[in-house]
Amino acid sequence: MTYIDIQHPERFHGLPVHTPAPSVPLPAADAVAWRLECDYDEQTDFAVLWQQFLDTVDTTRVRALLIGPWWREDYTPFAPVRDLIVAHADRFPALRGLFLADVVGEECEVSWLRMCDITAVLEAFPSLEEFTVRGCGQEGLVLRPIRHTALKSLRFESGGLPGGLVRAVAASELPALERLDLWFGSSWYGADATVDDIRPVLSGGAFPRLRHLGLQNSELQDEIAAAVAAAPVVAQLETLALSMGTLSDTGGEALLNGQPLNHLATLDLRHHFLTGPVLDRIRAACAPAVVEGGEAEEDDGDPDEEPERYVAVSE
Repeated sequence: MTYIDIQHPERFHGLPVHTPAPSVPLPAADAVAWRLECDYDEQTDFAVLWQQFLDTVDTTRVRALLIGPWWREDYTPFAPVRDLIVAHADRFPALRGLFLADVVGEECEVSWLRMCDITAVLEAFPSLEEFTVRGCGQEGLVLRPIRHTALKSLRFESGGLPGGLVRAVAASELPALERLDLWFGSSWYGADATVDDIRPVLSGGAFPRLRHLGLQNSELQDEIAAAVAAAPVVAQLETLALSMGTLSDTGGEALLNGQPLNHLATLDLRHHFLTGPVLDRIRAACAPAVVEGGEAEEDDGDPDEEPERYVAVSE
């Protein structure tokens, strides 16, 4: 299930998102973030759509690109789309922002967004600064450890993030990285990362310029909170997100007993299972930092049994 409303972004990489349409004049190539999607009614294959884009837009000036639904009827693998992007990388020398699978629930559930090895995309765009990937890992979402000197923002939105990918992120050399977001997801959909997989990130030595860290949407949110409470990386952060997961009073107490968090601008705890008193204590302890988090989610289980907590995005 998805308990948050995932919408198409109106802006990406600082630019308004524009989806080309036959009756709409084309804007300047560098004035928008271009979103390409297969229109079910048009019945045009993505390969044809891609070639039309190359033929009609000055791609040498394109700064940001989003890939929406790439299938017409039945869902198809992403690998052929990846191959097209990589094969024409030289046509996009100005590309700085790339979003793979800007797809919402009405188009396809996140668990059905079966991705592939996306390492070649980063290798093909050494000047890329922002990279977002949405999709689960049951059938091949892979990243190999990589050195990339320009990347500033890396974001994986998943209902089931593979542990191998998390370890690859932690093992990568990303000296310019300022923002890292990992949505871990549910074990039902392939999430098998552990807290040990993120320890190189938590050590503070992996990404010296990191200012935002999101370790979110996890069934291990209490364990993550306990690790973060003593993590050296926290001292260099401006914002921290532990939201969308199963955070309970156990993780909340770990944060309260850990290092101070009042140097942060924001601490995001939205979609949580904290009791009101513990959340109030966290707010007081973190002041003047803004702690984002409303009322607790309701347990799905029987009131007389152990609570059944759930992540915000799984299916």
